Amino acid sequence: MECLDESFKRGEPVASLAPMQDVTTLPFMRLLAETLQSAPDYFVTEFLRVHSTSIIDEDIADCLEHAPAGIPLFLQLIGEDIPALQRIARQALSRFDIAGIDLNLGCPAPKVFKKNVGGGLLRDLTQVAKILPALREVCSEFGKKFTVKCRIGFDDASPFPHLLELVRENGVDLLAVHGRTVRGLYRSPVDYDAIALAVKASACPVVANGEIASVEKALRVREATSCAGWMIGRHAIRNPWIFRSLREVREGRKTVFAPRLADVFEYIRALEKCVALPGDQPERVAARMKKFLNFIGTGIDPEGAFLYAVRRAETPAEILKIAEQFLLAGTRAEALFPAEPFPGIIARPNCEA
Repeated sequence: MECLDESFKRGEPVASLAPMQDVTTLPFMRLLAETLQSAPDYFVTEFLRVHSTSIIDEDIADCLEHAPAGIPLFLQLIGEDIPALQRIARQALSRFDIAGIDLNLGCPAPKVFKKNVGGGLLRDLTQVAKILPALREVCSEFGKKFTVKCRIGFDDASPFPHLLELVRENGVDLLAVHGRTVRGLYRSPVDYDAIALAVKASACPVVANGEIASVEKALRVREATSCAGWMIGRHAIRNPWIFRSLREVREGRKTVFAPRLADVFEYIRALEKCVALPGDQPERVAARMKKFLNFIGTGIDPEGAFLYAVRRAETPAEILKIAEQFLLAGTRAEALFPAEPFPGIIARPNCEA
């Protein structure tokens, strides 16, 4: 975490991978950091659902134990049971060498917010006012950071100023703001003015989340909001090299990496190993690959033909054959991968980002 603190002191923006269920797993973190050489400045795990009898499950524990070295990692918790949240936070911080704890106040999935957790807690700031100091206390016991990822409200942004007051009062170390309401899901416009308000009202660094689709977009958002950096989710699935490119911009390099279609093909090929589990049938592996291809495909062709084809593929071999046709045929391999997704090509979000 010291490297992040130094970046903030120098006024350098940082970029992180947004926590996404079934996506920000240990294999995907390794794919970014090791295979693609495009690690973000810090990672946040998938959320761990916390209740009175919850434990740190095997997959999360494996991630906390074996995440890429040298990159700060935060465990994201989602829940409303304060004793349980404190118990799990203490277990994690005593057992694993991680940067700290992150609290999810933004997940818009109905099955989540109906249980008054994630984005659902934005309807109950009285409970949030109790959770924040409880987790701040535990993190302080271990000398670790306490961060929050939130949306700007549930139905509308009217409670957002009060949430920002709570964040400030309870000494949150970093705030990631997704500039949409819970009801806004993923298709409503991102309210960058709300993120700018958070920057002004907060005593901690604020990173912007929501439609950070390219390096150019990231720089425009930073100029408009004065944010301390960016948290990138679905667009980092589409273009995982965005972290490398942003780092090279920060370093002042004259030439910034821009992926070509051949790079995208290699990325898709690496995804097969990334998502496969021992004993998996090819159909299961293909289904997991499609969670990523759903976003990658928004930048491959303007008609959506690639997405149409891969959504009907049944095995990884079929997927790779389709990818080869769209990405390597003729002179396509050396063509640049578009910086932004094509207009009108709609992914099907199935993860929080």
